Amino acid sequence: MKELSLGEWTNTLLIYKFALDEINTKIKILNEEFTLTHNHNPIEHVKSRLKKPESIMEKLERKGLELTNDNLEKYINDIAGVRISCSFISDIYMIYELLKQQDDIYIIEVKDYIKKPKSNGYKSFHMIIEIPIFLASETRRVKVEIQIRTVAMDFWASLEHKIFYKYNKKVPKEIIDSLNEASATVNSLDFKMERIRDQVEQLN
Repeated sequence: MKELSLGEWTNTLLIYKFALDEINTKIKILNEEFTLTHNHNPIEHVKSRLKKPESIMEKLERKGLELTNDNLEKYINDIAGVRISCSFISDIYMIYELLKQQDDIYIIEVKDYIKKPKSNGYKSFHMIIEIPIFLASETRRVKVEIQIRTVAMDFWASLEHKIFYKYNKKVPKEIIDSLNEASATVNSLDFKMERIRDQVEQLN
């Protein structure tokens, strides 16, 4: 199979950028509509990113695959990524349900690391979706990875990522233990904040 040329790289990444633009617009509309009807803003902030060509190539090499468009589309699910940060755990599942109801969003995979955290304490809700992109000559269905987590979970994940990068994934056991303790604290805080929110709503 022929490897991607520079022009093909540019075109491929542009299509994934269009997918990010599309999903970001959907998220913005859903957030504003929910805020209007429920007087509650479920989304604190949204970040999106395109995976760099070097990272894509490294991932394909690790899988023993050639650098082709077919392999990109079939085996790499996180070229386009969106991270949504919420105030409360219940907001995470509410956003998932709202996205699931969109007619043109096809959900490929869901991984709930909130109900079943990773061994290091990582918590987040992951989705791989496909969304249609309407080009002048064709319609393409493009994969986007969506991660939804609370602000506290996001802070923990950011710290964990920096630590693993600093130690080149060989983190001392005492730091791993501390990360697990911090994860439990984050989980406790999230539930406490949700209970306080529920109490306030009952009093109004």
